[in-house]
Amino acid sequence: MNQELLRIVENIAKDKNIDKESIYQDLESAMVSAARKHFGVQPNSGVDVSVTIDRTTGAIHAFKDDVEIDIRQLGRIPAQTAKQVMIQKIKADERESVYAEYIQRKGETVNGIVGRFEGGTLIVNLENRVEAIMPKSEQITGESHHPGERVRAMILDVRESTSQVKIVLSRTHPDFIRKLFELEVPEVAEGIIEIKSLAREAGYRTKIAVDTLDDKVDPVGACVGVRGSRIRNIVDELGGEKIDIVRWSDSSQVLIANALMPAKVSEIAICFELGRATVVVTEDQLSLAIGKHGQNVRLAARLTGWDIDILTPNEYNKEVDRLANCLKEVEGVDDRFVDKLLALGIISVLDLEEVGSEPLIEELQVNPDLAQKVIQTAAEVAKRIAAEDAPTQAEGLLRQEKKKGKR
Repeated sequence: MNQELLRIVENIAKDKNIDKESIYQDLESAMVSAARKHFGVQPNSGVDVSVTIDRTTGAIHAFKDDVEIDIRQLGRIPAQTAKQVMIQKIKADERESVYAEYIQRKGETVNGIVGRFEGGTLIVNLENRVEAIMPKSEQITGESHHPGERVRAMILDVRESTSQVKIVLSRTHPDFIRKLFELEVPEVAEGIIEIKSLAREAGYRTKIAVDTLDDKVDPVGACVGVRGSRIRNIVDELGGEKIDIVRWSDSSQVLIANALMPAKVSEIAICFELGRATVVVTEDQLSLAIGKHGQNVRLAARLTGWDIDILTPNEYNKEVDRLANCLKEVEGVDDRFVDKLLALGIISVLDLEEVGSEPLIEELQVNPDLAQKVIQTAAEVAKRIAAEDAPTQAEGLLRQEKKKGKR
């Protein structure tokens, strides 16, 4: 009984996570290559060379045209050939094993050890000595990693090439946040709480909308945890990234108001034709609603799927007055018509020009000729507004250029 061979195969199978049968087949193929090399047998010569290994005893039986040969007498050069073939085949089996395992785990979070940097790319060692890469674009801005440090990331992609399997990790993908919530909030993992929408600017801020079918569960409170314990763990994992958790609503107006928190919204006008929501906030809430560098309103727009314009009451009233004055020039238009436009979420002349005549005809049952006159008038006023605003815009650009010059 060849116990040593059986033990070697067992160890390779465990160490490389390869099926034992594949290793036996690789060994047999390598020995056939060595025997062909020794006897000078060409692949299409008609000479039959075969090798079998008994999976129970480890005994090796080699044959050339049904005549048994001693595989140990083949010599040094054929043995070197067998070694090279064996190395290549085991590497190929290892790649297939790694690919098969990690392609199924795509989208999962994994823990690894930081190995090294290659350029801006981070090399992370996973279990079974598998190496993964985290490109610069998938690393959170401002984070620094050091060799030997533990790091958690999501498997973003798994690619197979001729020489290796590339496992791409990400800490910036929005789904990484989903996975962290599943780990930290049991109700999310169990499906009691559903993450309906998520918008993220990695390293800075994330907005997440949650909902539940269980009336006894407060989805926002459950995600935050007692004294903020659950959300704190996620924020710490992300290096201090801010996370806003809001309640989902099927009402677009309620959802938009929730998404713009912590700002308080006074009024929302939704235009389905343009996919746009005009939100009115008081002066003291304006900076909160917009956020630093426009981040709050930008994330709210992505979370809700609506383009969001933020206006103060004065700005809103100015647009509505301009719309009303514009339409007074059209014969057959009265205040009720203006109110109907406002109900459609059309609050400015620019909106009216962009929407066109079709919604007026279909939604408001307006005569096509009248609808066309309304749109033409709105277009003329819009051109006038653009001409009036042009000098102001030019002055703003000039100021910016001067600032750049001073720098």
